[in-house]
Order: sequence, then C-alpha cells, then structure tokens
Amino acid sequence: MLLLISPAKTLDFETPSHTEKFTQGDFLGRSQTLISQLQALSPDDISNLMKISPKLGELNHQRFMNWSQPFTKKNSKAAVLAFRGDVYTGLNADSFNDDDFAFAQQHLRILSGLYGLLRPLDLIQAYRLEMGTRFANKDGKNLYEFWDTSITKALNKQLSQIHSQVVINLASNEYFSAVKTKALNADIITPIFKDYKNDKYKIISFYAKKARGLMAAYIIQNRITEVEQLKAFDREGYYYSAEQSTAREWVFLRDAPV
Repeated sequence: MLLLISPAKTLDFETPSHTEKFTQGDFLGRSQTLISQLQALSPDDISNLMKISPKLGELNHQRFMNWSQPFTKKNSKAAVLAFRGDVYTGLNADSFNDDDFAFAQQHLRILSGLYGLLRPLDLIQAYRLEMGTRFANKDGKNLYEFWDTSITKALNKQLSQIHSQVVINLASNEYFSAVKTKALNADIITPIFKDYKNDKYKIISFYAKKARGLMAAYIIQNRITEVEQLKAFDREGYYYSAEQSTAREWVFLRDAPV
C-alpha cells in the first residue's frame, strides 16, 4: 500500500538530520519551472497571492530567490525531517531507525504544491506553496492544472512497483484533490478520526491531523502491508468503529484525548 500525507507550513532546517541517507525528487525539473515563475513575483505579490503577512511575503520571496540546484545535504534536507506541524508531530520521524526509513521510503508519499510528490528522504529546500494557491502559471490557472495528471501517473507507477492496489489517504482534501482518483489504479481508504466532545464524536482538526501522523507511523513501524491490519490501530486511545465506518471511509474514535 501507499500512504499519502500533506506537507506542512512549518519547516525545520536547523536541527541536524539523524540519517545520512537521502534521495532526489522525481519532479525537480517541474519544480524549477514553477520557481522560475515565482521568482518574478515581488514580496507584495507573494503576500497577496498567499494571503500572508508582509513579513512572510518577504521570507518566501527570499526562499524562492535562493532556491537552486543541485540539492545537497548542505543546502537541503530530507522532506520527512524538514516538515513540522501536527501531522509530523504524530509521525515523529526523528525517532525512525534505518529500517523504518527504508519501509517509509517504499510506502509513504508526501503531496506538495512545489515538489509534486515526494518520498520521505527526497531532499527539499525551504518553501511555502500550498496546493490550493491560485497561482496562475504557464500551464494553467492554478497548481492543480499545473500538475494535471503527473502525480497520479507517478502514483500508479509506484503502486505497480510494490505490487499493490491500495492507497491510504491521510492527506487533507486540499492536497488529495491533486490526485485524479478515477485514473488511480487503486482502492482508496480514507481514515477519519473523531474525538468525543460535548456528548458526541466529532472531527477536531488538531487531533485529527496528529492522528494521521500517528497512523502513518503505526503502519511504518509495524511494517503493515495488508489493509485489514489497519483496523487494529490503537495509538493514543483511538479504536476502529465498524458501526460508523463505510467501505471506503474507516472511522476511528477516541473517548478522551491522551
């Protein structure tokens, strides 16, 4: 199976990586195409485009201007260790050993507005470009049109390589919308995480995001390759609810946050 997660706005390029292994992304040529167009924007243009503060507009302008190839360990960092945020708190890739990284490299993919599709150890440089950004470019009016079928074709190729027809969707709707589901050669399972609050179970964004990372780590560290094994997921108090689940949306409940 392949696991899909979203990237994060928060980045960490200061903490040293605890693995010397790294790979290069498959879409760096396409990333360069985007960067060349983004470099034509002023800091104010970036602030308006992304609806961020002038300070963040200036920061990301500098990131785009400094982006350069080749990617090395000196100017880049493995994606799964560079991204921070709720999902990555749950994933806790800083705790991975070599075997965990090897399994993750085969089975975990990160969707990205700039890099398209990343393996965990693919090097990235600092950036901010959310998939939903309405950045008009030479290939379309937004990033979904820019990436078009590229991400889906890459996923189909990678599914074939691991002899699987299952995708576990742990990404947000914004990022998973970049996948052409009708053209994807896989059954898609989307886990839903709900916490008990005010006398009912509901999706609480912070907890749900962290739970996506927890499930990804559970799959990686337990070397899970059969989808039915996911129903045993029990980290931090979650448990599978057959009653609330459907064939394609598997619901996990928690009675009280840990």
